Formats: sequence, structure tokens, C-alpha cells
Amino acid sequence: MTPEEFRKQGHAVVDWIADYRRDVAKYPVMPHTGPGDIRRSLPGHAPEHPESFGEIMRDLDRVIVPGITHWQHPSFFGFFPSNGLLSSVLGDFLSTGLGVIGLSWQSSPALTELEEVVCDWMRQMLGLSSAWSGVIHDTASTNTLVALICARERASNFALGRGGLQGEDRPLVVYASAHAHSSVDKAALLAGFGRENMRLVPSDEKNAMRADELARLIEADVRAGRVPCAIVATTGTTTATALDPVAAIAEVAERFGVWLHVDAAMAGSAMILPECRWMWEGVERADSLVVNPHKWLGAAFDCSLYFVRDPEHLVRVMSTNPSYLQSSADGSVKNFRDWGLPLGRRFRALKLWCLIREQGVAGLQARLRRDMENAKWFESQVRASPEWRVLAPVPLQTVCVRHEPPGLSGEELDAHTQRWVDLLNHSGAAYVTPAILDGRWMVRVSIGGEQTERAHVEALWDKMRLAVATD
Repeated sequence: MTPEEFRKQGHAVVDWIADYRRDVAKYPVMPHTGPGDIRRSLPGHAPEHPESFGEIMRDLDRVIVPGITHWQHPSFFGFFPSNGLLSSVLGDFLSTGLGVIGLSWQSSPALTELEEVVCDWMRQMLGLSSAWSGVIHDTASTNTLVALICARERASNFALGRGGLQGEDRPLVVYASAHAHSSVDKAALLAGFGRENMRLVPSDEKNAMRADELARLIEADVRAGRVPCAIVATTGTTTATALDPVAAIAEVAERFGVWLHVDAAMAGSAMILPECRWMWEGVERADSLVVNPHKWLGAAFDCSLYFVRDPEHLVRVMSTNPSYLQSSADGSVKNFRDWGLPLGRRFRALKLWCLIREQGVAGLQARLRRDMENAKWFESQVRASPEWRVLAPVPLQTVCVRHEPPGLSGEELDAHTQRWVDLLNHSGAAYVTPAILDGRWMVRVSIGGEQTERAHVEALWDKMRLAVATD
């Protein structure tokens, strides 16, 4: 494809995206496709000869779009808000178009230095002190793995330079709430701790980690000759946006010399609102922190911020320095390859830069406040309705609900919940996420799409009650 052909087709693609975002509400939120339908609609082998881009776009409309769950739909209330605002989409487009890779500062100086700038903008927006340094990775899963590896090396006095964990006499232990994200468990396994050395800390009535139970578990491991290594506290758990008491947990971490990592992947965006910062009080005492701007804030996926208070330790654990990457500038610049797992790094800072500049802090704050107000309205409607229950506090934008008709309990109630959720989701009118809380199925209503206004939340409430009546 020549630059001129690219210009022509690129305009068509931008027009297509603009039309899609403008008209996304006309699609069913969840596609009416079954397993294998998309694959059967596509050739089983690559084309032998070139095809026109027009043909590709026609198949996009014919095959791909009918098989998409539309995350940007104003009636999408599932999982988490993943609102790739169009200014951020353009930033991602620019990143791909430039085609530069951040192997080192010298491989693309602007890539590194813009990343430094936007990470510091975000630090200030979140109300964090200058003690924190940030880097952009792909997802919170990667950042949690990096955090646990760094914790492992600090607790083992850098066992990676000796025999690794296999050479250690005493096992290292990781602590997290049962409500922590599944990536915590996965990261602990991949970092070599082993499932036997994972401790799930009991929670209180608000689904938040109990600091006293955390201390009790750590004391028991110390008595048994194990080494407490890392605590993962969560600000805004996945299922119910529960808020672990970071300050109380930090006291326990400091008492026992344990690494504290705070997972604020979704809820961290709310910290651009000064009135929400009580939710992670004590965060300045943590060792590491993750916030995902590609969730509620509006950056295009993938864009996950990892903040640390001791970047020198991070670099010591993660650094690589082959001769072909060395340059005379290395002593005076950051080489972000030494701040995480990958060597090659995308120019992710561009999409965050474009987003913040186009929206402004005030614009981002206004949208988040709108979503929280809509969540409170929805909560009030559920609480006022017979047979409906709000199952968890609503500090942010996620509301956990269950319809509980008289005479139904246990597995029968679970079956009822799953039936009416399936009716709602498969109708294409809206999308919500069922999940298990306290051993029973319930429904998460996650409010926060860019185009989601009060009218869409009101319509969802009507559709939920209709689905229940239909079951």
C-alpha cells in the first residue's frame, strides 16, 4: 500500500469509526451469534493473491461487526467501563502510524520523555506525592506480576542472582483478599510462589480485607518459619468495588517489613476527584500501585500505569543491558525497558497525552461525577423496590443487585438470577455481568460508558424488571 492509497483508505477507516461511534446504539449490545459462526464465515486459508482494502472493509461489516459485543454501547453495563474516547483512539492511531519502538531512550527519545511527562501528569491528577515514579505497561495483570517479582527479590535478598526460589530454605508468602482480582493469583503462581504459599485474608461485611486477620496470618507464617513477602490490597475490587483499608494494611506491612502493592486498576481513575481520595487513604505508604486509564478514565486499551516509590529497586530486578542497546546517553536518561517485562515497548503515552489534552482534567472529572451520580440514582431505585436488594456498598459506579422473589433461595434463586440475566443479555437491549458474591449469584451493573446518560440507566432498570417478570 502506497502512502497515497493509505491516505484514501485511512480516510475511509476514520469515517467508518466515526459512523460506528455515532450509531453504536442501533446495534444489539450482545451479538446474536453462536460458537463458531464467525469462523465458519471466513476462509480456512490465507488468500493467495492481494485483495482490495474495500473488500476487507465489506467483510468487516458483513462478518466482524455482527459478532461484536459493543463495549462502547450506551447500554453496556458489563465488566468495567472501557471507554476509548476518540481523542485517545487518534493517539493510538498516531502511535501505530509512527511505528517506533522503545527499546531504549535512544531508539526513540520522544517515546520515553513523553511517557515521563504523562505519568507525572497522572501522578499529580491522582493526588500522589512526588515520591512516586510511573511507567506505562499493557494491563494490571502485568503490573501485578512485576510487583510480586520485585517483592520476591527484596524479601529474598535478590535470590535471582543465586538459585532463585529453588535455592531458598524458607518459602515466601503472598497475602490478598478473597475478593482480589484473579490476576493476583495468576501473578503469584507465575512468580514462583506456589499456591500453597498464597493466603486469602478474610473480609468484613463490606467485602474489604480485615487488617487484624492479615496480621494474624502473617504472625502464624512467621512462627512456622515462612517469610511474609507481599500484600496485595485492592481499592475497588472487581466484583463489588470493595475498598480494602489501605492505611491499616500499611501499618501491618510496615510492622513485618512486607511489600505492599495496591491494585486500583479501575477505581484508581476516581482519584482524579479529590472527594474520592479517602478511598485509598494510606496509599503513600505502599511500595507499588497500579491504575488503568484504559478503564474508566477513557484511554484506549491497553494503557496501565505502574507507580513505584523505589525505581532503583525496580531497575535492579528488571534491567537488561546488552551491548547493542547501550549508548552514551544511558547515564542521564530513563530506559523503560528496565522498568518491566518487555524489551520492545509501544508508544502508549501518545493516547494518554491526546486524551488528557483534549478533555482537560475538568472534563474527565465531570464525566466520572456524572457516572457516580447515575449509580447512586440506580441504587436508590433498587433499594426502594420490593423483592430487589442492593448487596454491597456503592462507593463508585458499580451496583451489585439481586432479585429475590418470595419462596426462592439457594440454588433455585441462583437459577432464577442466571435465567433473567440471560434473557436480558441475549435480548441485545442491554448487557450486565452476573457474578458470585458471598456464595450466591448476583448481577453487577457497571455504569460508566462515555455515551451512557441517565436515560440509559433508567431504561436498564425498566429492562431488568421486564426480564424478571418474563422469567
